[in-house]
Amino acid sequence: MARHFRITADGGSRGNPGPAGYGAVVTENGKIIAELFDVIGIATNNVAEYNGLLAGLLHAHQLDAQATIEVAMDSKLVVEQMSGRWQIKHADMRDLAKQCRAAHDPSLVSYSWIPRDENSHADRLANKALDGGSAGEKNLVFQQNFLTDRLRSSEVPTFIYFIRHGETVLTPQRKFSGTGSLDPELMEDGLKQAELVAHEAAKLGAEILIASPLKRTRQTAEAIAKTTGLEIIFDEAWFELSFGTWDGKAIEEVRENEPEQYQAWLNSTGYAPGGGESYDEASIRIEAALERLVAEYPGKKIIVVTHNGVIKLAAKLAVGAPADAVFHMDATPCSISSISIWPSDGLRALRSFNERGHLR
Repeated sequence: MARHFRITADGGSRGNPGPAGYGAVVTENGKIIAELFDVIGIATNNVAEYNGLLAGLLHAHQLDAQATIEVAMDSKLVVEQMSGRWQIKHADMRDLAKQCRAAHDPSLVSYSWIPRDENSHADRLANKALDGGSAGEKNLVFQQNFLTDRLRSSEVPTFIYFIRHGETVLTPQRKFSGTGSLDPELMEDGLKQAELVAHEAAKLGAEILIASPLKRTRQTAEAIAKTTGLEIIFDEAWFELSFGTWDGKAIEEVRENEPEQYQAWLNSTGYAPGGGESYDEASIRIEAALERLVAEYPGKKIIVVTHNGVIKLAAKLAVGAPADAVFHMDATPCSISSISIWPSDGLRALRSFNERGHLR
């Protein structure tokens, strides 16, 4: 049976024409299966957008040449031209449109327009391509000035406070604690930590309270709900990583009994420990969850009660750090970390990490 994919694509040019890049996201049944981005040299915005579409179609075709594909873009021009309703006058775009039609059977592809804020993931990938692909001093100055301007902007960002759950029986023993069947509850110390962070949370002025549904995050969120009066929204997107067969085992135990696998995990964020979930896989999940928060609650203050691995990934994504940055961070129990995201362009800023003065 043929598969069905959804592609969102975008492109941008810093100068129009100027240095250009594209981004595309391929999903299947709501799950992200590919993030594509690259620089294309000097081009216009429209040419960059077409390149994003082409990259998405080529990737989907490689996965299944008989798949039906739904393309959603915020470029009215590309959508109307590829739907055959508008003429293509620009020579470069005529060639790209021809390549797009050749990339996958046009009868299996449909096109629809979406607002820009629903295409923020592809847009951010396009900017990621430009930021990584133009690593010279000029581009660095551009990024610094752009960030400074956004921090001074009058637009109200979405402010997200990440609160890690309190201690469980596994925490002080440095045991892997993911989404496995153990699902430990808070210890007495963990319950006290939850009470302390709940009183601090009441000062944040948050309007939304979201939590991972696991027991330890549920209990921590319940304490916060009492002090803030907020209703808890449980969302599995904020689950901790799955550590597979390593769940419940101490780090020392895994290092001793599975030295090669443990080293492989340390060497690569693409390694799935114990057959569970890799940091790279979880990063895609958290990226999508962040985008949903900004789309659903633009300009709001949100508390997300979640887990160490998730918070580290959110911080890594906020600053655009290398994938292995997650091995150099640690969010301790009931600490608070925060990031800002501007809804109009998806720019992110890490505001704080591992705040724990309220626990003293």
